[in-house]
Amino acid sequence: MDGANEFDEVRSDPDPVRRGQRATELITLYQQRATELARLRREAIEEAHRSGLSFTEIAELLGVTKGRISQIRTNAPPAERAFFGVGPVAVGIPRPAETDGEREHAHFDVSFQATRQRVEVDLARLSMASTRFEVEPGAEDVPPGDAVVICAPEAAPVARRLLDADEVLSFEHIDGTWYLVDNSSGRRYSSPFRADTANRIDIGYLARQVADGRVIVHIVGVTGVGSLGIAHWLADHVSEIYERSARFTSAVIECDFDAELSITGSRIVAGPFTSRE
Repeated sequence: MDGANEFDEVRSDPDPVRRGQRATELITLYQQRATELARLRREAIEEAHRSGLSFTEIAELLGVTKGRISQIRTNAPPAERAFFGVGPVAVGIPRPAETDGEREHAHFDVSFQATRQRVEVDLARLSMASTRFEVEPGAEDVPPGDAVVICAPEAAPVARRLLDADEVLSFEHIDGTWYLVDNSSGRRYSSPFRADTANRIDIGYLARQVADGRVIVHIVGVTGVGSLGIAHWLADHVSEIYERSARFTSAVIECDFDAELSITGSRIVAGPFTSRE
């Protein structure tokens, strides 16, 4: 549906609550598109300058002043926001399992929640609006639009489907241990923490897929704290991996954490891998 039809549909909706909800959704959507257009304009100005045009020449061609060009270059959102798509971005974590009315793996739930919060803070820094959803145990897909899925393969089919699309890295469950496997070399990466809880080092999987005009970022820690480590690393390095290659697909991230499950350090140990296209 194009913008004019969406606008007319909202105006003609007889239900005031539904009309208000849809108007709010479209305001957020259009604001995100306007922000992305501002990023694209700055990117175009920088590219034109690199091709040999002066900023004065670019200003004349765009029909603005040189001072306005300076404002655009200074105030436009950072280029790396495109790593997450256009926005708004839906950020999802698994719905915790329930047994006898009590939720299992409470400390993992806390880590998942902290991971989502860390991602949301980073999205806000990049001028990206975000919403929340829970990944149901039987979920096959995520909500429409751009998304960050913080979910392990055993938690929902959608996580397994996303992992299956990665030709470079895969998860394997062998003798009760989860491994991240480099498919080309056969090298396995495992969690030191999972083997010995006194060793506060965990690993995780970070991936980015683009399909049907949407971006899906997938975060999988071997444990919940591993997911938080990925969010910690991504916050500091999203600009780097975006600039190095817009074709980033996946990486293995390792993190250190303390007794309170706070991340004290993070680093990439395999990758970043890129698509072959």
